[in-house]
Amino acid sequence: MYANANAASDRLTADVIADADRRYNPLGEYEIDLRGLRIGRLENLATARDQYDAYDFTGNDVVRLENLPSMPRCKTLMFGNNRIARVNGEELARATPALTTLTLTNNALRNLGDCDGLGSLKKLKMLTLCGNPVCAKENYRLYVIYKCKALKTLDFQKVRASEREEAEKTFGADDGAAQRAKTFTPGDGLEEIKDETKKDAKPSGPTPEQLTALKVAIANAETLEEVSRLENALKSGVVPSDLRI
Repeated sequence: MYANANAASDRLTADVIADADRRYNPLGEYEIDLRGLRIGRLENLATARDQYDAYDFTGNDVVRLENLPSMPRCKTLMFGNNRIARVNGEELARATPALTTLTLTNNALRNLGDCDGLGSLKKLKMLTLCGNPVCAKENYRLYVIYKCKALKTLDFQKVRASEREEAEKTFGADDGAAQRAKTFTPGDGLEEIKDETKKDAKPSGPTPEQLTALKVAIANAETLEEVSRLENALKSGVVPSDLRI
């Protein structure tokens, strides 16, 4: 059962952080417990003043792993059972340069390209992605091993030297771009576009400019619902009337 499970807040406020439980976890890390609070966005973490080695956000509603302050002490981030569909790897690497353990079980990473940002985490040794749709993609494990050079454990299984060699052979020539293109399926696993959305769209084939605008809009979407709407538009070729070029 999550600590603080009865909290009524859906925002990560300074008061929520101040009232959160603290403890030393089994690894001897000083950890702050922010589990099960229905938090939808990461904010106000600067008020924690980089006092913790580990941050436990298990069981919230975070969609995008971003907006972290500088936390050079942080070694472990736990975001299991959230709704994360995007990871800003470069920003995460700047905020947590000592990060060695990242838990993202049961989230919403769908395509191999969604894992690219994880390659920016140069000290990442333990990564867990079980329960994300991307795990069903062909060569998923090899691709993540190729991107994350320092990994020692992926999804609770040790990364073997033979896997590292195979990953380099499979993706090294073009940095994985060809494989990523083969496995990217816009709208894969998402609900069909709703009738009211169709009414708001123009049934015309997208121009190159519109395709670019759709991809930018998907990258900047704030909610899974918006990601779903835009990715279905990209899949169907029906351009939403409110798309800005």
